[in-house]
Amino acid sequence: RGISSEERPKRPLTSYFRFLKENRPTFRQNNPEMSNMELVKKLAGAWKELPASQKQVYEDASKTDWQKYSEQLAAYKAQLSPAQAVALKEERRKRLAKRRSFRTKREMTVLGKPKRPRTGFNIFLSENFHENEGVSPVAKLKQLFDAWQKLSAAQKQPYLQLAEDDKVRYENEMKSWEAKMVELGREDLVRSKKKRPKKKTAETEKAKASSRGSKAKSKLKKSEE
Repeated sequence: RGISSEERPKRPLTSYFRFLKENRPTFRQNNPEMSNMELVKKLAGAWKELPASQKQVYEDASKTDWQKYSEQLAAYKAQLSPAQAVALKEERRKRLAKRRSFRTKREMTVLGKPKRPRTGFNIFLSENFHENEGVSPVAKLKQLFDAWQKLSAAQKQPYLQLAEDDKVRYENEMKSWEAKMVELGREDLVRSKKKRPKKKTAETEKAKASSRGSKAKSKLKKSEE
């Protein structure tokens, strides 16, 4: 209590990111037609071509900032009680995990990962959501959920069939996408193969049958006693 992770000193920029921050406005003004990705590539190229003497200016400034950061971080940690240190560490872990999750999702989008299949209710929702104008999104969602619940099995069937078709589409697209990821050396993005159920051998079935027979005889013997 009384100390927030927001008070933790901010990590300083590296020399490269300091260069990006200082020069991005000028590069944007001179290249208004460029996309953000193209602009970053151009800035990266400019950094590579920058003379060592000019790079040294950014590196020296970065070193100075890192020295100040180390001192401020030590002072910040010194005022924490053990309980506060544990709580703030956990808070920071959750925040970093959330950030990593966001970056992963964004990367998947950039790499063109297929959209997950829709459920029957999702399809019904998308077809009917624009009706009842003037109703709040939350109220509209509740109305459509209630309407879905009241549909008969026959009325739901077309939506469920579309959902099944979408599953087939998703699996086909995922196979192609994962093959492409393997070619790019991104096996880490490929789903792990599910363990297949073990085939039942004749010996296994015989052992199970014998076990069931033994249990049956045991129960019969107890009942006779």
